[in-house]
Amino acid sequence: MAAAAATPHSLLLKAAAPSTAAASPRTAFPAAARLPAAAAAPLKPMSIKCAATTHVQDPRPPPPPPAPAAAPQERVFNFAAGPAVLPENVLLKAQSELYSWRGSGMSVMEMSHRGKEFSSIIQKAESDLRSLLEIPPEYAVLFLQGGATTQFAAIPLNLCTPDDPVDYLVTGSWGDKAFKEAQKYCKAKVVWSGKAEKYTKIPSFDEVEQDPDAKFLHICANETIHGVEFKNYPVPKNKGGLLVADMSSNFCSKPVDVSKFGLIYAGAQKNVGPSGVTIVIVRKDLIGNAQGITPVMLDYKIHAENASLYNTPPCFGIYMCGLVFEDLLEQGGLKEVEKKNKKKAELLYRTIDESKGFYRCPVEASVRSLMNVPFTLEKSELEAEFIKEAAKDKMVQLKGHRSVGGMRASIYNAMPLAGVEKLVAFMRDFQARHA
Repeated sequence: MAAAAATPHSLLLKAAAPSTAAASPRTAFPAAARLPAAAAAPLKPMSIKCAATTHVQDPRPPPPPPAPAAAPQERVFNFAAGPAVLPENVLLKAQSELYSWRGSGMSVMEMSHRGKEFSSIIQKAESDLRSLLEIPPEYAVLFLQGGATTQFAAIPLNLCTPDDPVDYLVTGSWGDKAFKEAQKYCKAKVVWSGKAEKYTKIPSFDEVEQDPDAKFLHICANETIHGVEFKNYPVPKNKGGLLVADMSSNFCSKPVDVSKFGLIYAGAQKNVGPSGVTIVIVRKDLIGNAQGITPVMLDYKIHAENASLYNTPPCFGIYMCGLVFEDLLEQGGLKEVEKKNKKKAELLYRTIDESKGFYRCPVEASVRSLMNVPFTLEKSELEAEFIKEAAKDKMVQLKGHRSVGGMRASIYNAMPLAGVEKLVAFMRDFQARHA
């Protein structure tokens, strides 16, 4: 080991001979190499330079260069409808665990989804979600892929036969899309639609004529595009009493009595994580009756039997959802979260309503969403300038959905009150300059 670690300089020193002749009978050079006497010349001083030309390489890889000290980066207030803002403390925790998750020597993105490390992640995520929503044990929790849009087909494929009638109460674009997809797999029917009134209200449930033979009643609990939210839920009049709800954009924003639903589904990218994860909460007795044409990846029975690990799941997305669930529990649960959401929404709606018509929210006041606030300007030609100036002031993604125009502020769980306060201050200033 010592020889292997020697440097060229140390090798030269070790090879040096003692200066006294008595130390060795051998001459420094063979006789044949000695200069003839005739060629001898007076000795002159010489300067000797040691130039090391042999390099002993260290077999180990070089250590990574020290990370430069990162200057704190200023973040914007992101009002996007989804993918949407995530809690800063969640992002920072994920950052700290990105390179090596909790001493495992691996990133979550590198783990086997069947290893003990990821098993602990997905099991805790499910446990924390059950705590948040107080999910009864007779319900399965599935972490799936494909977005809520894939569930538009999966739900009728799993819950009914091609000849079963199904009721759809349509309060916005997503409910309408769910209905149109369901028509391929069952006898879907719209029992009420708000399209004629541009999706600005929810009907009195007494005026909705449900089919008593319907397999289930479907609603979209919060319409992201139009900003319409159910404050309470209709009671299904079908024999099984099944209510199915798309809760993508208000999932975990407030307490929900899960026992009132046969199935709840939600894309994670609004309130509980990044895009790529879809959560389905389904009563266990509804699992196992999928139509024969159901693709294996849409069969709830397959995913329930395999604990959401039938194939490789969106591991990092599920991990992020788990961090968000932890954060929501640390805030005191969904009752506390709802209080914060109400405070933010009330501030924004009050600013709109007190603007004397400069800003307008078309949604009926009793069903305005706490999550997605659409509004327009009295002078529509100023809308582009509003969005441009807001962006310069680090408030982004305020442009309304392409299908409705105007503006939309999505103020999900992770949007801090400071973000809404900054927005309303900007709105008042903009009005003062342009009214």
